[in-house]
Amino acid sequence: MPQAIKKNAEERMEKALGALKRELASLRAGRASPAMLDRVQAEYYGALTPVNQLGTINTPDSRTLIIQPWDKSALAAIEKAILKSDVGLTPANDGTIIRLNIPPLTEERRADLVKSTKKYGEEAKVAIRNIRRDANDDIKKKEKGEISEDESRRHQDDVQKTTDRYVAEVDKILAAKEKEIMEV
Repeated sequence: MPQAIKKNAEERMEKALGALKRELASLRAGRASPAMLDRVQAEYYGALTPVNQLGTINTPDSRTLIIQPWDKSALAAIEKAILKSDVGLTPANDGTIIRLNIPPLTEERRADLVKSTKKYGEEAKVAIRNIRRDANDDIKKKEKGEISEDESRRHQDDVQKTTDRYVAEVDKILAAKEKEIMEV
């Protein structure tokens, strides 16, 4: 039974790591990436719809994003959503497509992005630690009748090793993203 608890905890930690990767992909690191618009939602026929579901997003070069909506009536809604979002880009609408030019990052903006990555990393670490706490609580409940105190301690140590491995992975991902952001 504790094996199932440890397996569940590891799966949940893997999901926390995946969530961190998605969050970091949406941060602008000086290059155009369709993932930058993942969190942008436009009001389309009364419902908030992700921009990436309203059209095709292409990157013709490293400094440009082009959004080609499938429905021309969504053009204004997409433009408005980008302006309201925290992406920090100004859309250029030519009537059929929206062009987003990505300006080079300033040193100040790079420092702000590094702070954001650290915030996301800390949130991921907290999530991983919460998963560890839940797993340890479940193991301690099993200690009352199903497993011995020594087995409980051994399983908790295994959960701690798994936690340490995932926290180290978060640090590795953050270091890579920080290096990418600070690259000029």
